[in-house]
Amino acid sequence: MYVQQIMSKPVITIEASASIFDAAEKLLTSGISAAPVVDTDGRMIGIVSEADLMFRAETDTMPSRSWFQRLLADDAVIARDYVRSHSRRVTDVMTKEVVTAGEHTEVREIARLMKQRNIKRVPILRDGKLVGLVSRSNLLLGLLSRQPLGDATASDEEIKERIEKEIRRIGAIVGPTTNVVVDKGVVHLWGYVRSAETRDAMRVAAENVPGVRRVEHALGLMPNDLTFAA
Repeated sequence: MYVQQIMSKPVITIEASASIFDAAEKLLTSGISAAPVVDTDGRMIGIVSEADLMFRAETDTMPSRSWFQRLLADDAVIARDYVRSHSRRVTDVMTKEVVTAGEHTEVREIARLMKQRNIKRVPILRDGKLVGLVSRSNLLLGLLSRQPLGDATASDEEIKERIEKEIRRIGAIVGPTTNVVVDKGVVHLWGYVRSAETRDAMRVAAENVPGVRRVEHALGLMPNDLTFAA
């Protein structure tokens, strides 16, 4: 699945000439938590979020520093923080280093970027122009689009074979201590397994097989000293 299939478009943007008050109003009235900032040519130059507007001189929400922190703080850091909390230009408070991607980026790569960089959204560009935006909610929509519909034509025997194949794929074994029984699409897992993790993996393996209506399991944990003769 590619980004272009799940991204939001058109994207609500904020002009580079906007003030922080303009930005705050657009975020609130649009019901969004962040918006890309674009120049007069429509090229994205940053992104402004609620977090960028939280700590302001107007609301007296600026983080305070102790005298010792002020003593150790770098002059450039103090100056930067002053600009971000006092400037009324959106270009001074926006996040300038933004992770972006192209339309043909795979969704799994976007998910990896979000996790790795601890970000909530990724602007999508085409030739430097903003064409879409992918947020965590877009990833959820992508997940829903892949929700399995099931296989009403599969027989119980076919379902059983698929389940046993999937169980073997995850490294578990059907028999001599476990068994799979399928009756009208309802799966029953019986027997003993060596760990709770294996038990959960077998249940999930069965649940994901097309045609399965429900999974019932009676899988117990095998005693550590229990052995079986060949």
